[in-house]
Amino acid sequence: MKREVDAFLSNQAREKGTSENTILAYRNDLYQLTEFVEKRGLPKQGATMWWSQVDQHLFTSYLMSLKEKSYAPATVARKVAAAKSFFNYLVRRAKVDKSPAENLVSSGLKKRPPQTMSVQEVRRLLSQPARMTTPDGMRDMVMLELLYAGGLRVGELVALNEDDIDCDKNAVRCLGRNDKERTVPVPVRVGEMLRQYMESARLELLEDDDETALFVNRRGGRLTRQGVWQILKEYAKKAGLKPNVTPHTLRHSKAAHMLSDGASTRSVQELLGHANASMVQAYAQLVAAHPSASRGDSASVSV
Repeated sequence: MKREVDAFLSNQAREKGTSENTILAYRNDLYQLTEFVEKRGLPKQGATMWWSQVDQHLFTSYLMSLKEKSYAPATVARKVAAAKSFFNYLVRRAKVDKSPAENLVSSGLKKRPPQTMSVQEVRRLLSQPARMTTPDGMRDMVMLELLYAGGLRVGELVALNEDDIDCDKNAVRCLGRNDKERTVPVPVRVGEMLRQYMESARLELLEDDDETALFVNRRGGRLTRQGVWQILKEYAKKAGLKPNVTPHTLRHSKAAHMLSDGASTRSVQELLGHANASMVQAYAQLVAAHPSASRGDSASVSV
């Protein structure tokens, strides 16, 4: 039952420091699992007894239902990871005897390689808001430049406050996953763009002087993740790019372009704030397999 799921999620947030975004994703995943099991008509003998009736056969049926829905491999992998963590939690608390996912073979759940854009495509994208003279056009230009130049996650971007920006040192302080803080260096030109934005366009968009957000919407409030996605989608369409361009595509592209330009995996890892080098290795493999797709000087992408 969902009560057990909620208890598990509370434990993840409290004891393991799992990020809010992961908690939200896991809640959706495990509620989906709950609804699937409910439809199987198992007799409900209390929350714990009910979950103990989920065997490997039933769990495999759940996995097959996910594949039939044509989810991306990475999405299926996350849903499997959520289920595994949940059942392990129940086992540790002696609420079920055995996890139905413990012997799961996940060889068919390989992640897709990171999606990237060429240097030329990034230039085309960044040129779109640069053509505008409105306050929100300037905001968008600076925002997309910073997303790419800093390799930021969209959540890191929208969480930025004005005092996180040091234009004199061309540095941005951001809070990554698990509340890990890092300082991201940006090119001088991006630092100057940030200064100009904060001294002009941001002030024009603001309605409340107490607002601390760096990037604000037309109503003067903090720009949301969904807002950034929509803005990027519109500019990607204008630039004639594929509709699947996301904020993370810019982050992936920055990593691939840096490696193609000869940067070390360590420097890419530090810029992007990855806890380990495994993701950077995926970028390196992508560059090795498709060198022409990422060739170019990433330091001079700006229009």
